[in-house]
Amino acid sequence: MMELNQLTGVSLFSGGGIGDLAMRAAGVRLLVASELLEDRAAVLARNFPEAEVVAGDIATTFDSVVAATRERLGDEPLDILFATPPCQGMSKNGRGKLLNGARAGTRPKLDPRNQLILHALDFVRLFRPRLVVFENVPEMENTVIESRTGDLRGVMEIVSEELGALGYRGRWEVVEFADYGVPQRRQRLITVFTTSTVLQRAMRVHETALPPRTHMQTPRNGQRPWVTVVDALCGVPPLDAKDKKLASSALPYHRVPVLDRDKYFWVANTPPGRGAFDNQCVNPKCLYQGNTTHGSTHDEEGINRANTHTPVNCERCGELLPRPWVVEDGVHRLMRGFTSAYKRMRGDLPASALTRNLSYACSDQKLHPDQNRVLSLHEAFILHTVSDYEFTWSRVDGKKLSDKTIREIIGESIPPRGLQVIFDYLASHLRVVP
Repeated sequence: MMELNQLTGVSLFSGGGIGDLAMRAAGVRLLVASELLEDRAAVLARNFPEAEVVAGDIATTFDSVVAATRERLGDEPLDILFATPPCQGMSKNGRGKLLNGARAGTRPKLDPRNQLILHALDFVRLFRPRLVVFENVPEMENTVIESRTGDLRGVMEIVSEELGALGYRGRWEVVEFADYGVPQRRQRLITVFTTSTVLQRAMRVHETALPPRTHMQTPRNGQRPWVTVVDALCGVPPLDAKDKKLASSALPYHRVPVLDRDKYFWVANTPPGRGAFDNQCVNPKCLYQGNTTHGSTHDEEGINRANTHTPVNCERCGELLPRPWVVEDGVHRLMRGFTSAYKRMRGDLPASALTRNLSYACSDQKLHPDQNRVLSLHEAFILHTVSDYEFTWSRVDGKKLSDKTIREIIGESIPPRGLQVIFDYLASHLRVVP
């Protein structure tokens, strides 16, 4: 057998290039990358000067992506297409918004963003890369889109049918990236299709296109334990969101928003793995721990709604509980929200999935495991494993990069450490020619 070391790749829906770090680390030379938003494309171009970055909606820039790929490839074949089509219309949150909008008559039942994957299939038809990798939310398996003929079909059914007709064989499965050594629990659907007979044979033998998991919550067969938040953030200077003097350090991006007095009260009394909506009495003369906890129920339309009767005052002594409240006409009532809001991470587990709202205490499980604050961006870089790689948080045009854009890039990307394990495995099979 002969080994081929030089691999080429194209990335579609690239974001700021976080996933492409894994492809580059696996020895793949990125030729062309496409990204909708100009600010993210500017970060991508700054970190991948070897690639031609095409910014804009792929529905209108597709011909430019094709032309750039042809120019960069010359007479050589393309090895890898890596595509991460938008997930907002596929995720649970996105589908919920669509459902509510459809009921109100304000939005279509099918999100047009879900159609964008068809452009990736068109690209495959033109260039026939040896390996096609799609990454998206697990809900992609059950997403319905309008096919090219106008009928409604499952997106994975369309992918399998169109790539199968071109000679590709493949499979898809949901991956927990904590199982690849990422200190973050992030589940994604990884889809792999290939024309490589070596990789196709491996898929048949192992009944998977992916490498063995390296880590597990309960290790066995030589696997290692999950990397926890405490493991990953060991040595990071402490911060406290009580005031500005305590909420920042000299370390770049290691700063957090200051919490107002009420929010700090709620957060400071929230134990690891729990949410502030369930906090109990802190009156030293009472300390009653049996107050009714928060929850939700499904209404007659099947929509999950937060309970409205959860107490904000101690049911024994009447003192205000450290639960998220609002004041109306001088009366405190519980803030509307679910138990995942103002929730503290557990230090003995990988972090919950980082989202674009990672700097907001009211978001889903974003409180530091033992300090009274949210995570800093510096800590997010570590937990998302961007800090494993050479990456500059700046734009190629020199314009200021906002924290908001950084949060969005992280929240809508995949941790490169885990993805590199996958790309290392796939690339090793591509490099072997029978």
